[in-house]
Amino acid sequence: MRRIQVTETTENKDLVQEEKDVQAENAVEAEVKEGQEAELTIEEQYEAKLAELQAKLDDEENRHLRLRADFDNIRRRNQLDREAAEKYRAQSLLSDLLPVIDNFERALQVEATSEETASIVKGIEMVYRSLIEATEKEGLQIIKAEGEQFDPNVHQAVMQEQDSEKEAGVVLRELQKGYMLKDRVLRPTMVSVNE
Repeated sequence: MRRIQVTETTENKDLVQEEKDVQAENAVEAEVKEGQEAELTIEEQYEAKLAELQAKLDDEENRHLRLRADFDNIRRRNQLDREAAEKYRAQSLLSDLLPVIDNFERALQVEATSEETASIVKGIEMVYRSLIEATEKEGLQIIKAEGEQFDPNVHQAVMQEQDSEKEAGVVLRELQKGYMLKDRVLRPTMVSVNE
């Protein structure tokens, strides 16, 4: 037990001595610094302090300008996001209505054989026109296809046919209507293209 106490005491003495050495070094450094400052004239000390403050000011100005630019970029990005959300607000609804429009068009292709079916077809046609007018007000447009040059951005080629009277790459038939919402394709037109 005595040996352990002696070792601990020796270690404590070493730590205390190290602390004293560090304090002595710090005191020497402080004296050297004071001596150097004493060597500088008051004017030089003010100039050094002024240069230090100017550097801090420049750093703060740069930081301020970067933060302001970031803020402006975020505000501009949010504005663009809001405009896009407003412009395409009806996209989901119109996408859901496209099959309904297709079904109305199929129903209108049925030939009326009696007076009753003719009146039903007429009623369907009136509802169809109202629906088309409402969707057009929201920006829905039919993509033109037949007779147009094939455009992979708005047309989806599902088959090829050959017609020697028309040039290659021209849409011969429209198999399913395509629609755009303003400048965005909701559904491409399914077409048959001339070889």
